[in-house]
Amino acid sequence: WDFRHEHYGKAIFFHQARAHEAKMACPYAAGADDNGERMVSSKEGQLSYGSYLKVDELLKLQELESEKVGQPAHDELLFITIHQTYELWFKQVLFELSSVATLFANEVVEERKMLTVVSRLNRVVEILKVLVSQVGILETMTPLDFMEFRDYLAPSSGFQSTQFRLLENMLGVNPKNRIKYHKAEYTSALSEADCAKVKLAETSPSLLKLVERWLERTPGLEPEGFDFWGKYEAAAKEFIQMQRLAAAKIECESDRACALESCDSLQSVFDSIFIKERHDTLVDSGDRRFSHQAFKGALMIFLYRDEPLFHLPFSMLTLLQEIDSQLMKWRHNHVTMVQRMIGSKVGTGGSSGYLYLRSTVSDRYKVFLDLFNLSTFIIPRGLIPPLDDRTKRRFQHHQEQDAAAL
Repeated sequence: WDFRHEHYGKAIFFHQARAHEAKMACPYAAGADDNGERMVSSKEGQLSYGSYLKVDELLKLQELESEKVGQPAHDELLFITIHQTYELWFKQVLFELSSVATLFANEVVEERKMLTVVSRLNRVVEILKVLVSQVGILETMTPLDFMEFRDYLAPSSGFQSTQFRLLENMLGVNPKNRIKYHKAEYTSALSEADCAKVKLAETSPSLLKLVERWLERTPGLEPEGFDFWGKYEAAAKEFIQMQRLAAAKIECESDRACALESCDSLQSVFDSIFIKERHDTLVDSGDRRFSHQAFKGALMIFLYRDEPLFHLPFSMLTLLQEIDSQLMKWRHNHVTMVQRMIGSKVGTGGSSGYLYLRSTVSDRYKVFLDLFNLSTFIIPRGLIPPLDDRTKRRFQHHQEQDAAAL
C-alpha cells in the first residue's frame, strides 16, 4: 500500500467535499439551479449576484455629510446604514400588509385564505423583531461619536419617514390620538408629494377597519342561531355572582367590604360591553376601536379558540397583537436611545426630541387595543357556554367547504 497515494486520495476527496459544501451553502452565489449546476456566469451582460441586487449602486448610496465638509465621522456610516435598512424593511412590511388588506377587502373572505394571512402577518412580526434588535446596534455608538456629525443632519428628522407614516395609517392608528408636531399636523414635516400619499393612506380602509368588518360576520353571533352574546352575558353574570358570594363569606369586615367593592367595579366593567351605548361612547373617545358587533366576534374567537374553525382566526388576532407589541417595543427602545444620545436637546428636525418621542409610547398609538383588553372579559372555561349540536354541524360544514376548495 502506497501511503503517498492514500494522502493524495484524501486530499482530492477533501477538496471535492469542500467544493460540494460551497455549492450547498449558497447555490445562488454562483447562479446555480436546484441541482447545484451553474446557470449563468457573471460575464458582461449576464445576470450575476451583483447585477441582480444592484450591489454597486446600493453601496454608493451611503453619502456621509461629515465627509462633504472635510470632517469625516467614523460612526456616520453606521447611522446611515441602520436607517436605510429600516426603510428597506418598512417597504417589505408595507408590501405584506397591503397583500393582507387586499384579501380582507373582498366582501366575503374565504376561510382557506386565512393560512396565507397568518403566514404573511407572521413574517411582518419577524421583521419587526429585527427592527427592534437593530436599535442595539445603533447604541454601540456613543453620544460623543454622534455629536461629531449630528449638526450636519439638520433639518432632516426621522419624523420625515414617509414609509413609517404609511405603515401607521395602513394599520389604522387613530388620527385623533396623534401627538402634534410643532403644534401642527404630523404631515407638516413631509413634502407635498409624500403628504398626499400619507393622507390617502389615512382615508383608505385600514387593516383595523377591514378586520373589524370581518369580525362582525363571525359565525355564531346571530341571535336566531347559537346566540353567543346572550349565552355569554348569562355566563358572565353567573361568574360575577360567584365572586360576590365568595366575597360575602370573608370574615374580616374591612376585607369583605373591599372585596364587594371590587365586585361592583367588575360589574361596571362588564356593563361597558353589555350596554351598547357605553361601548359606543368608549369608541367615540378613542378608548375602544372595534364596533360592538366586531368586539363580540373577537371575544367569541378568543373563548372558542380550541374549535378547529377558529384556530387560524385566533392565530391571526394574536399576530395583530404582536405587531402592536413589537411596534411599541421599537418606540420604547428608540426613545430610550434618543435620551441616551442627546438627553433633552431639541431634535435635528426642531421637535422636542426625547419629550416628543416619549409621548408616543402609550396606548394611544396601539391599533388593536381591544384585542389586548379582551382578557378583561375572559371567564373560566367551565362557564363558557358549550356549542350545541346544530352549531357544531355548522362549523364542521364550514371546514368541509374549505377542505373541498383546497
